[in-house]
Amino acid sequence: MAVKTNYSINGKNYFRVSASFGRDSNGKLIRKYFYGKSEKEAKKKLEEYKESLKRGLVVDKNLYLSPIMEQWLYEIVRNKIKASTFDRYEDIFRNYFKASSLSYKLIKDIKSIDIQKYYNDLYKSGKSYSRIKSINKILNYFLNYCFAEGYILRNPCLNITIPGKNNFTSKEVEVFSRDELRTIIQSNDKALIRLIAIVSFSTGMRIGEVLGLSWNDIDYKENQIHINKIVACYTEIYGDIRKKVKVIQAPKTKSSIRTIPLPTTLIPVFEEVKRTQNINKLKCGSSYKKEYKNQIFLTEDGNLIYPTNLTHSWKLLLKRLDIPYKKFHSLRHTYATMQFEANVPLKTVSVLLGHASIDITADTYTHVLKKEKNKSADIISVLKMC
Repeated sequence: MAVKTNYSINGKNYFRVSASFGRDSNGKLIRKYFYGKSEKEAKKKLEEYKESLKRGLVVDKNLYLSPIMEQWLYEIVRNKIKASTFDRYEDIFRNYFKASSLSYKLIKDIKSIDIQKYYNDLYKSGKSYSRIKSINKILNYFLNYCFAEGYILRNPCLNITIPGKNNFTSKEVEVFSRDELRTIIQSNDKALIRLIAIVSFSTGMRIGEVLGLSWNDIDYKENQIHINKIVACYTEIYGDIRKKVKVIQAPKTKSSIRTIPLPTTLIPVFEEVKRTQNINKLKCGSSYKKEYKNQIFLTEDGNLIYPTNLTHSWKLLLKRLDIPYKKFHSLRHTYATMQFEANVPLKTVSVLLGHASIDITADTYTHVLKKEKNKSADIISVLKMC
């Protein structure tokens, strides 16, 4: 029986198979061809080549960082992460890798010193330690992929020092005073942002979590609030088309999905929101959006609220109430600080805040914990005097 072939060279018949291995500097797929006297032999050569790549015995010579990283980002990473996370990754790639000094270096030729120099230059140009740390996180992720694929024999990110670490100090969190909180609570200001703020500092919820609340998340019978979704804002990317969108999605981490106590003082707040929502429905009539009818906090026409759009409303509210400006997130810090001042255990506060670990809570509120610790020391001193 004749052996099946599909390709001829110099009058001789072969079976040819091909596979793509990344892209060249112009973005074109790099294809490699393997020939054998039969289909089985050709495919065996292809598999041997792939295996040699994985074992680091063959390193492709024409793989440039930028085009391969872009392909990896869009074809592999995009399928593993949320669209909002992909937006952040794509932003870092576009601003720090697509047209950087590393862009068209061969991946196999990139050394630790090249990456270190690039980071040092970024730091000198004014980029912060935390920003460069985020950039390095993405590059390290990509180079680990390259190592797994056999494009490089080792990850050059392993010996990198993020510049600015010695100068980096975590800022003490800003909190609102009790008088400022009373001013917000007792105000007759009708802006929706005031009610959103009251919910935030009464529960410690993040802004996206507050906006993600639906009416069935409020359990009046058990006096609980179920936090299981957020409103996120990100850029959707389709080739050269970029569109800003807002969606309801699951929180970033499992620990963010939680159930917290419903303060009874919030019940009148939710009732006020409900009344306002009913008035808006009557005003808008058929133009009121029904898609989000179960959500608690919406625009006047029933649409989702952009978390980023609240910044302007928040500034105006504080100005009207004659309260010095602090970020909206400071309400969450205020909640946590007051919990510690009330001697609520660190672990409990961590769970209430939805932190991924107790270490995050401890690191964020070091100054508060130290202050409370010093209070304990004062009590011991008093005991010794008795």
